[in-house]
Amino acid sequence: MAPAPDLDGLSNADLKRLVLELLGRVAELERTVAAQREEIARLKGLKGRPTIKPGRPSGMDAHTSRSGSGRKPGRRGPKAPQLTLHEERIVRAAVPAGSRFKGYEDFLIQDLIVRPQGLRLRRERWRTPDGRTLVAPLPAGIRGHFGPDLRRYVLALYHQGQLTIPRLVAHLTMLGVLISKRQVGRLLGDADGLFRAEATAVLQAGLRTARWISVDDTGARHQGRNGVCTHIGNDHFAWFGTTASKSRLNFLELLRAGHADYVINPEALAYLRRRALPEPLIARLAQAPQTHFSDAAAWQRHLAQVGMPSRPDTLDPIRLATEGAVWGSITAHGLLPHTVIVSDDAGQFAVGEHALCWVHAERLIHQLDTFTDHQRAAQQRMRLLVWWFYRDLKLYRQAPTRRRRAELRGRFDRIFAHRTGFATLDRLLGRLRANKAELLRVLDRPEIPLHTNGSENDIRAQVIRRKISAGTRSDTGRDCRDAFLALSKTCRKLGLSFWAYLGDRLRAPDAPAVPALADLVTARSAAA
Repeated sequence: MAPAPDLDGLSNADLKRLVLELLGRVAELERTVAAQREEIARLKGLKGRPTIKPGRPSGMDAHTSRSGSGRKPGRRGPKAPQLTLHEERIVRAAVPAGSRFKGYEDFLIQDLIVRPQGLRLRRERWRTPDGRTLVAPLPAGIRGHFGPDLRRYVLALYHQGQLTIPRLVAHLTMLGVLISKRQVGRLLGDADGLFRAEATAVLQAGLRTARWISVDDTGARHQGRNGVCTHIGNDHFAWFGTTASKSRLNFLELLRAGHADYVINPEALAYLRRRALPEPLIARLAQAPQTHFSDAAAWQRHLAQVGMPSRPDTLDPIRLATEGAVWGSITAHGLLPHTVIVSDDAGQFAVGEHALCWVHAERLIHQLDTFTDHQRAAQQRMRLLVWWFYRDLKLYRQAPTRRRRAELRGRFDRIFAHRTGFATLDRLLGRLRANKAELLRVLDRPEIPLHTNGSENDIRAQVIRRKISAGTRSDTGRDCRDAFLALSKTCRKLGLSFWAYLGDRLRAPDAPAVPALADLVTARSAAA
């Protein structure tokens, strides 16, 4: 074995060459060990190592964490102080004469009472002197023939328990409730629009106050056709919207947060220049006397008046102009002020101040198909360099400095300027280097996350619902599903009980008061 070199006497270039050489040796040793294990398993007649399907998470975030969660495994906090006592009983003991009383030994029990309850309301009827009939009004919270507690029980089981309507009917029938699938479907609705309005208010509050949001989308079925469900949220709120398209225009319309107007303002014109709309067409919009349009019909009439051409086979000027007017509406309503949008590099999300997910970037390297030892060694070497860089980005977020920022920018260039001799990997590194501004947005905005794990975790509930349900049939049913899912996720992020929230909104007896979620999101964002 060669003697260890004097590390203190080596230059930075020599140290880097030494590190790369050692990384290559480690990768080679790992392959040797894997080959030996497979040979031993073959000789013993055992099965080889399982084949991991491509596309699974690479574990980069876990590998770059030094201390993990910091909590010792197997230790849990005391639960007794969190338990609300509703009753206290004294259990008597049979004792011999002459015994002395030494107090009590407490034993806590948790139980759940679930039973049907039928109630007949005998409403007084009166005939007035002028011939009119007056009937006593229903108590607050009573709408239809099912009480508020039953309705919130159905909503909680459907949206949090992920039950289907047939299973809900079977469950309620087992408990003794006389109910049909049609009636359960009505209980899951939002006839007065209370919950859908609050979900929209949560989105508006989040987009007005958030310093960053992360976004993601997944497939969703509606009216027997494939659509897309988009998630928008951060650590304080979540919102979902199901549409038929996943275009950039569709994403911008979701970011309007319920507003339907179109606005031509300086922000809209700047957007059109970034999207390379020809300057003469921009001038037509800028010089027109009208700049605010209440709905899509008014906007389309204005486009016809200014002579905006239509070329659907290329970058359609009408579509680009509409994107700009929607972006103008977003800024006019005070949404997304200096807010960073973190995404997985899907094209429709590249609007405003944009940042990319590092986990998705590394996953591109992880999923490359390799066929030779040289390609595998190059792939592993680049993955280790990216993991190392990612770990230092996490440390930078905790204590950002100007000097460290400059060092990380230079190091990014050195890593992604590598030429490994593996052509596919080299092209991928060039593509990632072209995304330098979005990948290194965290250097200027250290408060933003380095990944979109939050969006992926939130949208998993929609994926589960898609797998167990055939989808929605009506637009109202689709909007209700998205709204209740958003409200349940927002309650969890705010540390609220979704059960208590439903009880307050449905006026269930003895339900605790829950403030407006939009106000809580605003307060939480201001305190962050």
